[in-house]
Amino acid sequence: MSTSRDRLCAMRFEIITIFPGFFAGFFEHGIVRRAQADGLLTIGVHDLRTFTHDRHRTVDDRPFGGGEGMVLKPEPQAEAFKFLEIAPKSSRGSDSETRVILTSAQGRPFTQSVARELAKLDRVVLVCGRYEGVDERINELYCDMELSIGDYVLSGGELAAAVVLDATMRLIPGVLGNEASGEFESFGLADAAIFTDEAGVPRSQHGAGGLLDYPHYTRPAEFGGLKTPDVLLNGDHQQIRRWRREQQLRKTLANRPDLLEHASLSDEDRRILREIAKTP
Repeated sequence: MSTSRDRLCAMRFEIITIFPGFFAGFFEHGIVRRAQADGLLTIGVHDLRTFTHDRHRTVDDRPFGGGEGMVLKPEPQAEAFKFLEIAPKSSRGSDSETRVILTSAQGRPFTQSVARELAKLDRVVLVCGRYEGVDERINELYCDMELSIGDYVLSGGELAAAVVLDATMRLIPGVLGNEASGEFESFGLADAAIFTDEAGVPRSQHGAGGLLDYPHYTRPAEFGGLKTPDVLLNGDHQQIRRWRREQQLRKTLANRPDLLEHASLSDEDRRILREIAKTP
């Protein structure tokens, strides 16, 4: 099976939406724009209304069984898949390099590990839900997974699709310039044995099931009455390493204590956490 590392052509994202203009500005700036310009990424945005056949370009209808809101109809979605040459998932082999994803509040949580799975593919198709959602038969027939970006409800799946695309394309080799950049940050894959650079200073720490990143500072050394911690200015790499590890533990304990349950912690880490817990 091919992977993103030996893929000769750009990774392809297809987005099916009733608001194609939503994505215009997002794709024209920053890393997404550069990845497209460098031929590492291509994006197709498809207006669901172009796959309708009535004069009103109807994409939704009332739900069977009653209830609030409207549901996106299955026929336009199926027409869009036909246009993209995507067969029902029962006809696709297990080695298919295409995944069809429905953005949904009912989906599995989107995480960095899911982004890594997607970055290995040739093509990802993102179906943006709207209103009360998409007819469930489209999910059953075509979608390989449902993804949610958080425990809250959005007006539509376009924001979620943009998040999935951005997090995934960062992991395509060449997009960030330095392939290690995507691993040495919060939720990266980097193993503890390779946390440090040649000088012995950590670039970050393991985040996926581990710890959050430590605080960063740059010039000027003093700003707004706050000084950069002296330890970062003294050139002692061992002290810097120790300080950064402590800060990671502090930030993770404060913001994401759930990550500590599965983090790879040393005896020293646990001692530091005990000391932090004692601090008022």
